[in-house]
Amino acid sequence: MATIVKTPSATWKAVIRKQGWPTASKTFRTKRDAEDWARGTEDEMVRGMYVRRTLSEKMTLEAALRRYLLEVTPSKKASTQKAEKTKAEPLIRLLGKYSLAALTPDIVAGYRDKRLNEPVRTKLKKDSLIIPGNVSANTVRLELALLSNLFTVAIQEWRIGLPQNPVANIRKPSPGPGRNRRLSPEEKIRLLKAVNAYHNPMLGWIVRIAVETGMRSSEITTLRRHQVNLKKRVVTLSDTKNGERRSVPLSTLATAAITEALDNPARPTDTDLVFFGEPGKDDKRRPYVFSKVWNDMKKKLGMADFRFHDLRHEAVSRLVETGKFSDQQVAAISGHKSMQMLKRYTHLRTDELVELLDKANADSPI
Repeated sequence: MATIVKTPSATWKAVIRKQGWPTASKTFRTKRDAEDWARGTEDEMVRGMYVRRTLSEKMTLEAALRRYLLEVTPSKKASTQKAEKTKAEPLIRLLGKYSLAALTPDIVAGYRDKRLNEPVRTKLKKDSLIIPGNVSANTVRLELALLSNLFTVAIQEWRIGLPQNPVANIRKPSPGPGRNRRLSPEEKIRLLKAVNAYHNPMLGWIVRIAVETGMRSSEITTLRRHQVNLKKRVVTLSDTKNGERRSVPLSTLATAAITEALDNPARPTDTDLVFFGEPGKDDKRRPYVFSKVWNDMKKKLGMADFRFHDLRHEAVSRLVETGKFSDQQVAAISGHKSMQMLKRYTHLRTDELVELLDKANADSPI
């Protein structure tokens, strides 16, 4: 049975001493609140469901996310670290003042709905620019995934008393159908002509390699000379998005591009990067950065909606369209771990499918 006492400050303190459980106590403004808490807590103890919530009631979500970014995030890949810091910002802005114990499924669902109706903002040097359209469902889904992982770590590793993960009990936004932007034959000609004419030849080599291999931008720009075997026409990637080592076969065009890059007469002697940038303030060279010139070039070509990552879609789809590779072989080249993920990247052109149907009917007429 709980003990309810009035304190010198005119509040009410409930104290529970039950065999097999640590002493639990809490102070309330009214005696009724103290009795209700004591009754509910004793009931949880009887059912073996009692969790000490002291830490979870004191720690705000902002403090928990700061700790997560300091202790957990640094163990992940650099790209993931940057992404998690970005995802934490709206969570802190909208939910940061809540304690972990106060975050219920209803509150998290409210966050989901509010974010889905927020306009997109992009940061400039001083202010933020509002872009037409709302935050995407996939962005919100990834933010909720970070929040869910935070609660899992808090419960399992930090031993903060929480009865449940509130994110587990709400509906998550659908990731959507994914992009299906492809280059038209005319766009491909104009794009390759523009990048090849740029004064720094590394841009043209990078784009050509992306079109021929389906490699990601980060996989190409971080390439080092020891990863390239021109004799076998293979590039070995050790730091991939899914964390697994991958060997990428090179077509004749990709081999030619990498050969030209390795023979670059402007190559400095202080780096083994295939695509190198200028030294930083610490005198260290980092990978070649081409995002600004790429974006400016797209706008001039009337292809502002085309992303560099769409070259990966293009390359993988072209491999499938040849009909010479199985799904498993395409996945081995592209690095996709599941056929479902591979399917999102392969968007076959309808007119080419029609040609294949006609050919099939001609080969075996009824």
